[in-house]
Amino acid sequence: MHNNVKTFVLMAGLMGLFLLVGQLLGGSNGLIMALIIGGAFNFIMYFFSDRLVLKMYRAQVVTEAQAPELYRMVDRLRQRAGLPMPVVAIAPHEQPNAFATGRSPERAVVAVTTGILKQMPADELEGVIAHELAHIKNRDMLISTIAAGIAGALSNLPYLLMFGGGGDDEGGHPFAQLALILLAPIGAMLIQFAVSRQREFEADRVGALILGRPLPLARALERLDAMSRRIPMHVAPAAAPLAQVNPLAAHGGGVAKLFSTHPPTSERVARLEAMAAGR
Repeated sequence: MHNNVKTFVLMAGLMGLFLLVGQLLGGSNGLIMALIIGGAFNFIMYFFSDRLVLKMYRAQVVTEAQAPELYRMVDRLRQRAGLPMPVVAIAPHEQPNAFATGRSPERAVVAVTTGILKQMPADELEGVIAHELAHIKNRDMLISTIAAGIAGALSNLPYLLMFGGGGDDEGGHPFAQLALILLAPIGAMLIQFAVSRQREFEADRVGALILGRPLPLARALERLDAMSRRIPMHVAPAAAPLAQVNPLAAHGGGVAKLFSTHPPTSERVARLEAMAAGR
């Protein structure tokens, strides 16, 4: 229920932003254009945001025949979690990482990178998969997937309205157009902060319960964090919060830092170790 409310607020906020920008850029004509675009965009984000996220990561859906070991691992762990079998996908990135997307457990996707399949020991990979299944079980994906889709499109919003909304006597000052182009990425960043960092701690906890032991996930997080700082991943910043560790860590500060919604890995590892020790 909490995630559903957050999703409604996020989509309502998006509509309000569309209407504001439409009014500023095109007056009454822009307002009408924004209403049309905003309504269509909310519809697309709800029903197709998972496909947009897969496209952002260039991930391809795979069958059991194409990736038998990965598929069977996901199947085994999802049964422990009491979940339907998700779609399995692989993203062509050398950086080890993983993410889950989709609007419900029945329409979920678990994706891993080629790098994680090459460099992650099997027990740690199980921990990574269990964490992503925990996101599905906790129903985190709807808000985070839609937020990623919205953030990825917001930077193009002023262009859409300037070219589609026209102008009239009520149009805004030319400086408003430049300001909106510059502020769109900031709007995207603010939407990303709708994704709570607390969800990662909870997914770690539930993932450890699914796996039956916390330490493989703790070791996996340490490995993922270290390698994400050494191996860059070229992915849209809007999609970064969906990954298990920040995929833009190697890029340093700037936009990469602004879009980070991940809590410190050291804190996540400490909580898992305390869980293993029964504290």
